[in-house]
Amino acid sequence: MKVFLVDDEIAIRESLRNSFPWEEKGFQLVGEAPDGEMALPMIRDLNVDILLTDIRMPFMDGMKLCEEVQRTMPWVERIILSGYDDFEYARRAITLGVREYLLKPVTAQELGEVLERTRRQIEEKRRERENLSALRSRNRSENAFLREKLLESLFTDEGDPADDDAVMRQMRGLGVNLVAGCYAVLDIAFAAEGAARSACRAALAALAEMNGGAVFVCSGAKGARALVMGDHPEDVEERAYSFANSAMHLPEMEKEENLLICIGDTVEDFHEIRRSMRSARHLRHLQTADGPAPRGIFSPGNRGGAGDSAVVRARLYLEEHFSDPNLMLQNAAEEVHLSQSHLSTIFAQETGMTFTQYLTALRIAKARELLETTELRSFQIAGEVGYNDAHYFSYMFKRSVGMTPGEYRRESRRDEKENEQGIQK
Repeated sequence: MKVFLVDDEIAIRESLRNSFPWEEKGFQLVGEAPDGEMALPMIRDLNVDILLTDIRMPFMDGMKLCEEVQRTMPWVERIILSGYDDFEYARRAITLGVREYLLKPVTAQELGEVLERTRRQIEEKRRERENLSALRSRNRSENAFLREKLLESLFTDEGDPADDDAVMRQMRGLGVNLVAGCYAVLDIAFAAEGAARSACRAALAALAEMNGGAVFVCSGAKGARALVMGDHPEDVEERAYSFANSAMHLPEMEKEENLLICIGDTVEDFHEIRRSMRSARHLRHLQTADGPAPRGIFSPGNRGGAGDSAVVRARLYLEEHFSDPNLMLQNAAEEVHLSQSHLSTIFAQETGMTFTQYLTALRIAKARELLETTELRSFQIAGEVGYNDAHYFSYMFKRSVGMTPGEYRRESRRDEKENEQGIQK
C-alpha cells in the first residue's frame, strides 16, 4: 500500500517517517509534502493508495486537499492528522468520506492500527469492484447472447405474431427497442469458418453498434443477418446500403472473396420481418445459382432491369451535366429517385467505377477532344469540362493521361501530321 504524508511541520514528518516500520508492516511511504497545493499533483503521479494529512497548513489545508482528492481520486483513502481535538474538523472530515481521524502526537501503534484498518477497507473495496466488474461482464455476455437468440427467432421461416410480440417485449427488457416505422433484413453470406467466422461476426456487431440502435446483427445460416430499422422506407434504404457498404470494407470482411450482402424488401410491419428475410435469402440464392457467389451488394432494386435502368439514366444525366462544376452524387440520385448509398452501390457494380471516377473520366475524355479539335487554351477547356480551377484540371489531366494538357496537344498534333504525311506518301 502506497502512503503519502502531508504536514507543514518537518519535525512531525521526520518523526512519522523514521519511527514507523513502513516496509515491515507492508506499507511504502512514497512521498511527502509541506502543504496540499504541492501534494496534490504528487499524489496523482505516484498512484497513492492512502493519504495521511494534517489539517492546518498554509496555501491548501488538509480539508481542501481531502475535498480535491475525493473529487478527482475517490479511490484514495484519507486519514486526518490534527493537533486539535476539534469536533467540527471531525464532522467535516466525515462529510468528505474520511473514515479515520488521528490526534497528534501519534504513536507508532496508533498509526499502525489505523493503517491496517484502512488497508482492509481498500482491499474490501477492490474485491467489491472486481466482483461487480465480473458480474457486469457476465451479465453483458448473457444479455448479448440472449439478444442474439431472440433476434434469430425473428428470422425463422415460420412464426406466430404473438411470439413476435413477446420477443419485442423481452428485447425491450434487455434495453433494445425494436419499434420502428420500417424494417429491412440483410442476408450476409461469407465462407469463413471457425475463429475467422467469429471475427467477421464480431466486426459486424461492432459496426452495428455504431448505428445508434438502428441496426442489430445476429448469426445466420451462411454467415450473419442484420435487422435495419428506420422511420420511413427511404431512411431504411439509406441505412441498409450505408451499413452494407461499410461492411464490405471491414478489414475482417475484405478477406472474403465471395462476400455477398443481400438487402431484403422494406416492410412497415414488425410482423413482416420474415418476409424481408425471405426476399433477402431469395436474392442470395439467385446470385449463387450458377456457381460461386460474386462479391457485392444486391437488392430488389439492382437484381435486374430496375437497377440497370437507374444506372443508364444516371449515366445519361452525367453525360448531359458533366460540365457543371457543382455536380454531385446527390444530384444524380435525385434524378433517378434513389438514395445516394443505393445509387453509389449499383453504379459501381454496373460500371466498375465509382461515381467520382466515372465523372472524372467523362470530363477528361471531353478535354482530350477539345485539345485535339480546338484552339481553346487550357484554362478555357477546364471551364468547359466542369473545373473551376485550371491548376486542378491540369493536375487531374496529367494523373489520368500521363501528360499535361499542353504536352497532350503537341503530341496529338504531331501524330496528326505524321498520319497526313503517311497518307500523302
